[in-house]
Amino acid sequence: MARRFVSIWFPQLTTDWFAIRQPALSCSPFVLSAPSHGRMLITSANVAAQAQGIYTGMPVADARAIVPQLAVLDDIPDLPGKLLHRLAEWCIRFTPFVAADPPDGLFFDATGCAHLWGGEAGYLAEITRRLNKRGYAVQAAMAGTAGAAWAIARYGKKSFISDGIMDTAALLPLPPQSLRLETETIERLHKLGLSQIRDFITMPPAAMRRRFGQHFIKRLYQALGKEEEPLLPVLPVEPYQERLPALEPIVTAAGIEIALQRLLGVLCRRLLQEGKGLRIARFKCFCADGKTSVIETGTHQASCSAAHLFKLFESKLNNVEPGLGIELFILEALQTEDILPIQEKLWKTDSGLNDTRLSELLDRLEGKIGSGHIHRYLPDEHYWPERSIKLAASPLEKPGTAWRNDKPRPLHLLHQPEPVEVTAPIPDYPPMLFRYKGVLHKIIKADGPERIEQEWWMAEGQHRDYYAVEDEEGRRYWLFRSGHYTAEKLYQWFLHGFFA
Repeated sequence: MARRFVSIWFPQLTTDWFAIRQPALSCSPFVLSAPSHGRMLITSANVAAQAQGIYTGMPVADARAIVPQLAVLDDIPDLPGKLLHRLAEWCIRFTPFVAADPPDGLFFDATGCAHLWGGEAGYLAEITRRLNKRGYAVQAAMAGTAGAAWAIARYGKKSFISDGIMDTAALLPLPPQSLRLETETIERLHKLGLSQIRDFITMPPAAMRRRFGQHFIKRLYQALGKEEEPLLPVLPVEPYQERLPALEPIVTAAGIEIALQRLLGVLCRRLLQEGKGLRIARFKCFCADGKTSVIETGTHQASCSAAHLFKLFESKLNNVEPGLGIELFILEALQTEDILPIQEKLWKTDSGLNDTRLSELLDRLEGKIGSGHIHRYLPDEHYWPERSIKLAASPLEKPGTAWRNDKPRPLHLLHQPEPVEVTAPIPDYPPMLFRYKGVLHKIIKADGPERIEQEWWMAEGQHRDYYAVEDEEGRRYWLFRSGHYTAEKLYQWFLHGFFA
């Protein structure tokens, strides 16, 4: 099969990226600038700015003299390289071999790929359309060599396809700079009147090497296919996955456990070497009859302990149905986190929430009673009590604010306050009686009020006046009145919690 290469050129790579992030920029001239020897120079200009005579390398002061309304943005160091790497990973959908071509291009080894898009014309058109849709202007070409595709994409016809045999004919009218030569060599060729490749392609190689150097011959031969050009593909990040095929179908529980232990050992060693721990894992068993059994487990804290993870899976292995036998086992780490070493004290061994044994205990408990039953709460920055706590994402999450302990708070706080009927002697006094769920409570002691205002950034409801009260049976409650006493009786009383 003949080799086929695609070269993608992004004429406005960095300015396109800024325009994607700030759409208003696409309608006006703007440039990117960076300091150089005590002055600001333009590193890139969009099409609208170039149309008004602004070019790369021009001082920003001169550009503003030409276009007073010119927008000037700070360039980001190493941005082109990062963009090309991201675009190369995204383009793996078109071919498994994508290489970055700094500072503004990509190479595809498209051998055997074009038929999936109905041919080379449809393949190249789809690549261009998808990149244009993402906001990038591109020029693309396909040829039998990477060098020829590069030359045609930048100096030839737009979206041109050479069949490989005609690569030389497509290169003949192009200028010498299409061969990716050094500036000094290009200037020398132009001084000699060699302004097109056809002017020197038939010269003896020895004469060209003697006058223009070995690099000139190398680039020419790479474009013509006489010399191989090495390309370094961008490889996607490999998933944390381990596979174990079985020589014979496994049907016993002991065999499944051995396979899981082996996979956990390999995966945990890999994670440990990379300084990571597992949070969510999936174990797949592919049976000979075509069925697949899948079990998952998770941890509160990143872990690379194979023994602990096996205990979490062990209680779920009964759900694996081997059927006619399992032929392939796959263990995947769906979510991982960096593992940071915990600073230990010299004489004391207790580490509180950082203790790995606590996290492992929580993992085992959830494995037995199910997830969502064990919670840890942290204080939240809200006034109203029902909003002043939040669920912690993990045992190691740090609180953003301190627990409030200057005022009494009930041990049992209702998720939402419940309305009650109250009898009070005079306004702003504690209640004498209140009825809750049909039961009348006579209050003998009360403390309050504690006013909690509404949260101005939410502006919901009225202020609250809280009272800690005790009935004649010694039970203590947390009541509050919402709003002021008014003739229209717009206020209302609620029960919000129970003290110990």
